[in-house]
Amino acid sequence: MQLLTVAIEKPEPINFILGQSHFIKTVEDIHEALVGAVPGIKFGLAFCEASGACLIRWSGTDEALIALAKQNALALSAGHSFILFLGEGFYPINVLGALERVPEIVRLFCATANPTEVIIAETEQGRGILGVIDGFKSKGIEDESGIKWRQDFLRMIGYKLA
Repeated sequence: MQLLTVAIEKPEPINFILGQSHFIKTVEDIHEALVGAVPGIKFGLAFCEASGACLIRWSGTDEALIALAKQNALALSAGHSFILFLGEGFYPINVLGALERVPEIVRLFCATANPTEVIIAETEQGRGILGVIDGFKSKGIEDESGIKWRQDFLRMIGYKLA
């Protein structure tokens, strides 16, 4: 077995979701869940088929995001994994509930805009995702001013009310 890291390539402001599912129907069901959850959503989705033709299956509503998803899925090439890129102004928090209701999805590894590395195990049979490195190492513990900043920020962006 060989351990590898694969960096997710994307523009800085773009959020993505990395997960694992169990069936080729994943592509259609994720597409339907997203457009049902957020009208007008812009996204690109790619899924690594793990048997049969072992192709990268894909869908989406934005050509550039679809291309980004296909490129990253091919770099990962980990069976039954999927990667979903959201257009600017669309966020994981708006779609995670819908994704959790997709019956084929068995795990979500991350939902982030941070620089991310995916830890991959590769054997003679194939590849699998062991985990992710999402962002950077912690630099300390929040103090009272950090708590105030966090609370003010969440209210400023509309995620919490007064």
